[in-house]
Amino acid sequence: IRRECADSAIVTTKAKGEKAKDDEAQKYRDYFSVKEPLRRISSHRLLAIRRAEAEGFIRVDISPDSEKALDKLARLFLKTNSDTTYQVELAMEDSYKRLLKPSIETEFASLSKDKADEEAIRVFAQNLRQLLLESPLGQKRVLALDPGFRTGCKTVVLNAQGDLLFHTVVFVNNVASTKTLQQLIAQYQIEAIAIGNGTASRETEQMVRVALESLTHHTTPQVFVVSESGASVYSASKIAREEFPDEDVTVRGAVSIGRRLMDPLAELVKIEAKSIGVGQYQHDVDQTALKKSLDMTVESCVNSVGVNLNTASRHLLTYISGLGPTLAQNIVDYRAENGAFTSRKELMKVPRMGAKAFEQCAGFLRIPDAKNPLDNSAVHPESYAVVEHIAKDMKCSVEDLIKNKELRSKIDIKKYVSDKVGLPTLTDIMAELEKPGRDPR
Repeated sequence: IRRECADSAIVTTKAKGEKAKDDEAQKYRDYFSVKEPLRRISSHRLLAIRRAEAEGFIRVDISPDSEKALDKLARLFLKTNSDTTYQVELAMEDSYKRLLKPSIETEFASLSKDKADEEAIRVFAQNLRQLLLESPLGQKRVLALDPGFRTGCKTVVLNAQGDLLFHTVVFVNNVASTKTLQQLIAQYQIEAIAIGNGTASRETEQMVRVALESLTHHTTPQVFVVSESGASVYSASKIAREEFPDEDVTVRGAVSIGRRLMDPLAELVKIEAKSIGVGQYQHDVDQTALKKSLDMTVESCVNSVGVNLNTASRHLLTYISGLGPTLAQNIVDYRAENGAFTSRKELMKVPRMGAKAFEQCAGFLRIPDAKNPLDNSAVHPESYAVVEHIAKDMKCSVEDLIKNKELRSKIDIKKYVSDKVGLPTLTDIMAELEKPGRDPR
């Protein structure tokens, strides 16, 4: 019966009388009468059917063709045509209807739900990865607007590091507001404008374009429309309260929109992945599996990009391999007391940073203006000696090795294979020397 169910189970749904006439039930009307093979039904349809069933609008049945199933059982158990055959047939039918069918139905309902969950979580993680790895605009002076009709557009000015310099409110289709925007653009030498994609986004963009048309400023800032999914969640969060204790939620939301343009990854890690809004039926799937998958995705994205050790926030550092919340906070505190890190070695002075944690995290932390150019690359400190050895053999410095393509082309990396450094590692090192510190986004 299990095999028969796997091959030919049919998902059948039926609307539940009066309850199906509710206004609330109308969003599920596509699922009031479904008859589809379980093997072919897509995961999002199955999750929608499950939700409609849980809310009591439909009845769902997942079972094989009963006639076929009973035929197969008859071939197995009805051997002869004797006096006992009729009794065996009755027992067989009774056991199928009363025991086997309900048990197998429950089993397949559970299996199909797990499969649908798996698919939904995979799509969610894939969408999240694309969102996190969007190209950053980089460090630019940004004017960010959180659009709105009734309460106006919250407008904030951010410097190249993402710090809040000024905030105000402007109103759509208002001459004074257009002038305010022009003054802010000129005064703060704005290089880019970020507009949230919520209500009144198009009207706000139109107002910004009008302001830019009559601007005498020598360079016109670029205008970007930015997704504001999860910005309201961030603005009311503990993290936002710590960052901007004296500002209200609307200002924090506008800051988040501006920072997303500069560096989506650094800003989006502050929001719980589920609130970013890139998954379907996220409340219906297995929550533990979803959280695990999304956390792994965020961690993988942060580590594949690497972070600037001197500017990364505590929240971003938390996702670096080997660093937890405590070490991330200790790094930020050390930075505040002693100024910027000048080398990766200096990390060992951070309280509670052990050799193991250093070994795990060092390769993912970048120091752009470090004395040793390898500190701004994905080359791990334990491989520095190999690079220095290569440079020595080529009679040049590590810096020359990075700058000079011709020099690198003469290197025979097979010479440097040892019991500690294999060929794949050496290949990775050479690829990194070609573009050290390059952001893969």
